Amino acid sequence: MDLINRMNEILDPLKCPSKEELKEALVKLNVKIDELANLPEPSKGKPYNRRLLYKNDEVELLVMNWSQLECAPHDHGNSHGWIQVLSGTSLNSVYEMKGNGLPDELFRQYHHQGKYFYAPLKAIHKMQASNQTYLVTLHLYSPPISGMIVYDLQKCAACLVSDDCGAWWPDEQYQKVKEIQLKSAESIEE
Repeated sequence: MDLINRMNEILDPLKCPSKEELKEALVKLNVKIDELANLPEPSKGKPYNRRLLYKNDEVELLVMNWSQLECAPHDHGNSHGWIQVLSGTSLNSVYEMKGNGLPDELFRQYHHQGKYFYAPLKAIHKMQASNQTYLVTLHLYSPPISGMIVYDLQKCAACLVSDDCGAWWPDEQYQKVKEIQLKSAESIEE
């Protein structure tokens, strides 16, 4: 069965899927990198380029082809989901938010080819290709991502971005739905 038919058969029936149901669907899809012809090359100056493979009201499936740049710390709006490493190694940094300050990095994890890892609702993380590897990842989210917040730790700012913006500070004014000034750790302690 080809990928399009597998996506329709496995993803169409999902209704408000749980963490377990999402992972089970991603594993059942059993996507191989050679099924993803003509992956979009990462755009110059961006951490990745993505291609939407499937979307309905309940879920979206994306493939991302990574450059050697890291994305910005971000959440996934009102979505949760699973990420599968199809090729290469990902360095995933997980953050914790305290009040209205900046997110603090809690830990980093390496995820190698074949690994699945979960992105919980409202969790903040950033990713990048590790050790100059050719990183390609598959992402299954529910519901489709909307209301993503991207963080700029140097500017002490966050931005609610439009749905067409990736996990980086928006280039276009229309992609900045709402900009939020945050407090640095030093100003919170004072």
